[in-house]
Amino acid sequence: MNSTANSYAQSYAPPDTLLSAALAPLDWTRSVSLVVAFSLLTALAAQVVIPVGPVPITGQTFAVLLTGALLGSRLGAMAMIVYLIEGASGLPFFYGGLSGLAHLLGPTGGYLVAFPAAAFVTGTFAENGWDKSFFGAIVAMGVGSAIIILAGWAWLSQFMGLTVAFHAGVKPFIIGDIVKIVLAAAVLPTGWALLRRKASH
Repeated sequence: MNSTANSYAQSYAPPDTLLSAALAPLDWTRSVSLVVAFSLLTALAAQVVIPVGPVPITGQTFAVLLTGALLGSRLGAMAMIVYLIEGASGLPFFYGGLSGLAHLLGPTGGYLVAFPAAAFVTGTFAENGWDKSFFGAIVAMGVGSAIIILAGWAWLSQFMGLTVAFHAGVKPFIIGDIVKIVLAAAVLPTGWALLRRKASH
């Protein structure tokens, strides 16, 4: 029974992400716990809100990208799917304590529904070693961030047109996203360096 659970968990958590390496071996219980914990972390980050118009700046993007990089593609995507289910089911987990399926399908829904894809892609980069260097991590985070921004822009444009949607839902976030990407990219190589130092002692 335990060997089956371990095999199943390993199929969702490749051993070359930072957290899976630090917590190895990842069994089923740990994997589920990490998925739930990072869904809650994203919910917490969503409450950090800077209102700049119809689409506020939040800490969600940072949490999504970090989740993918730390958990890997499949566990990271699963954590984001759990987060969306939690928010859509009525828990006050979207920005500003909002919730419900109507909000998920509203004007800003494109950003939200892109979270699993962004975490998956960022996690895939991490599983292939891109998170071990600062510039590699920037590329991984940048691609993940672009997925969220482009999906949000495309979705929002259905409500207000491409140009207005760009000025409301893309332009105000470019500098903030660059800062988030750099911060997240700095965390990952540092984490690997600390892990290697610990292993060498």
